[in-house]
Amino acid sequence: MVDLATQAATKLSLGEDTELSLAFVDDKEMQRLNLAFRGQDRPTDVLSFADACEEELIRPEGAPKLLGDIVISLERALAQAEEYGHSLEREVAFLLVHGLLHLAGFDHDAENGDAMHDLTKSILSEAGLTR
Repeated sequence: MVDLATQAATKLSLGEDTELSLAFVDDKEMQRLNLAFRGQDRPTDVLSFADACEEELIRPEGAPKLLGDIVISLERALAQAEEYGHSLEREVAFLLVHGLLHLAGFDHDAENGDAMHDLTKSILSEAGLTR
């Protein structure tokens, strides 16, 4: 997954000094996070939390740029992989790229939803992770 995140970050021109955190949780923890941060009392597959304070931080030279956090429910990923008929690896990769694109400023809106979809497909395809 590190290689995939690095490949995606390069494609998005995020720079080699960019850092993010990735956490894998169960549905119970994901539901708790989804309720606390989005007001939705149910588990979801992936949440992204951009580092809102990054612009205010004074970074020492050579310190990484903090992009944010991605949280993936492995239970949701496994269920979705079975539903879509592909591997758990492919589903987790999709969720990672999806979360990373959110951290890079993409959203599902009409303005850049197609670009988000196309970039996800391209990044996964280049990594050999197709449906």
